Amino acid sequence: MIQITLPDGSIKSFEKNTTPMDVAKSISEGLARNVISASFNGTTVETVTPLTTDGSLVLYTWNNEEGKKAFWHSSAHVLAQAIEELYPGAKLTIGPAIENGFYYDVDFGDKSVSDKDFKAIENKMLDIARGKHDFKMRAISKAEALETYKDNPYKTELIENLEDGTITFCDHSTFTDLCRGGHIPNTGIIKAVKVLSVAGAYWRGDENKPQLTRVYGISFPKQKELTEYLHLLEEAKKRDHRKLGKELELFTFSSKVGQGLPLWLPKGAAIRERLESFLKKAQKKAGYEMVVTPHIGQKELYVTSGHYAKYGEDSFQPIHTPKEGEEFLLKPMNCPHHCEIYNSTQWSYKDLPKRFAEFGTVYRYEQSGELHGLTRVRGFTQDDAHIFCTPEQLDQEFKNVIDLVLYVFGSLGFENFTAQVSVRDLDNPDKYIGSVENWKKAEQAIINAAKDKGLNYVIESGEAAFYGPKLDFMVKDALGRQWQLGTIQVDYNLPERFDLSYKGSDNETHRPVMIHRAPFGSMERFIAILLEHTAGNFPLWLMPDQAIILSISEKYEKYAEKVLNLLENHEIRALVDHRNETIGKKIREAEMKKIPFMIIIGENEEKENKISVRQHGGEDLGAITIEEFAKIVETETNKTLKQF
Repeated sequence: MIQITLPDGSIKSFEKNTTPMDVAKSISEGLARNVISASFNGTTVETVTPLTTDGSLVLYTWNNEEGKKAFWHSSAHVLAQAIEELYPGAKLTIGPAIENGFYYDVDFGDKSVSDKDFKAIENKMLDIARGKHDFKMRAISKAEALETYKDNPYKTELIENLEDGTITFCDHSTFTDLCRGGHIPNTGIIKAVKVLSVAGAYWRGDENKPQLTRVYGISFPKQKELTEYLHLLEEAKKRDHRKLGKELELFTFSSKVGQGLPLWLPKGAAIRERLESFLKKAQKKAGYEMVVTPHIGQKELYVTSGHYAKYGEDSFQPIHTPKEGEEFLLKPMNCPHHCEIYNSTQWSYKDLPKRFAEFGTVYRYEQSGELHGLTRVRGFTQDDAHIFCTPEQLDQEFKNVIDLVLYVFGSLGFENFTAQVSVRDLDNPDKYIGSVENWKKAEQAIINAAKDKGLNYVIESGEAAFYGPKLDFMVKDALGRQWQLGTIQVDYNLPERFDLSYKGSDNETHRPVMIHRAPFGSMERFIAILLEHTAGNFPLWLMPDQAIILSISEKYEKYAEKVLNLLENHEIRALVDHRNETIGKKIREAEMKKIPFMIIIGENEEKENKISVRQHGGEDLGAITIEEFAKIVETETNKTLKQF
């Protein structure tokens, strides 16, 4: 008999060679019908894998991320079979599951695939799926594997890098593929498929190697879920921050300036400035002091911090000055500069904590293929701050930062989030700097603070920064997509590297602890996510233009200017549309620009010294006084802009 430990901690006895599916059936038939994948002692296994030793078993359904991964990995096999049957001679390479769906990289030779071919591929995939073919793993010798793929240089290259005795194939229907495992029981579970797109991809990401065609797809166990997903994709296209940024005149890019270097237009700059002011006001209340640091620093600064060893080769290359041997780097991080600001003074324990904040622009050389609008750029501004405190102050300071992050989220409509405690990967200690003792202290401090603040949190191994663990906030937007926004990190290592100190109550020298924090993360990425979350309908307090005044004819232009001045007296941001266009066209265009309020001016309004107000989306608020309108704006602003 073997002892199987289940996720709830219960232990059950089973005959040797029992499969995960047998275990599922022993729990309930309903569970067995839904189980599509499993892991045993932390390793992904098939639902029919014989279990021969004691161990921990986790069963996955479609509702688990791991279950989806197995579902989409299996679907990639079905896609590969469909391609092989439709395009004889095509050479298959690799086909993993990704965050949403899967892809397969294929060398089609002299053939090409476009969206006109998608339907035929989908039909073939569904035809294969309906056969309910079992996925079966088998071990194979290296010699046999090489013989099987002797006409496929891509698979041959993969096999040559594997050790004999570790190579496995997966069979289903008439199809075989080199594979490590992790499949659903059979193809029949796949009920709906969609080929989404094709793109070019170099073999193994190396531009010196052949270019392949990457076929992207997605699949579901129900047609209804595919329909909902495609609707979500259409909505995402409408909300794409690159599209909205252009329509709302927020930012642009220039090939002359350079890839990944955004140019902020007046309306976008106004949003940035308002966000900065919002956070600066909260930071001032929380005891932060603003600092400013240069955009470059001597290479030695980043060697000391460890950033050069970790990022130097993949970042912008050093700037050489006329002085021989002198090198500078574009600033990749603000923290080394802030360490030197701290080091400029000898501090006492009575002076701590010191909280230095900066909206500092940093530069990292992202590969051109990875650049994406504002979410992946080469120059971006972080709402960075570094807190230098005593070990005894760490817990309260960390909790105070959590409060600040929650205030930011609440004021900007991000209500759905989880917290992720990102710790080091114990199997790869070389990825990190500093002592094991300091890492343990830092990780425990974050876990304790997250517990005490009642956060819904998970612990993720291997997601820590190289210098310390962190608390990341994973926010779901209006479309249910998850983004990492806001981070807080505990760091015992940089204070050692920069030899930071303070004089304690015992008159001895001590080492401070450092907290890194950025509630927005980066201004660029935050605004991109906020744009897509709100579809451009920012909270009223953040809108560049809160109202637009539309006069029915030129006769009322003078009254329109009077209204504008009165609104400005109430600190309402407004503008006048002076164009000689119909009122209908003016309203339509104001709607497209997402302006919250349209103020209509005509004969009656001028006579009664009132304004007619129409809200974005079509609701008519009728004729009211400017004071009444100002009260509406104030009430709406207070609804979203929280007090810190």
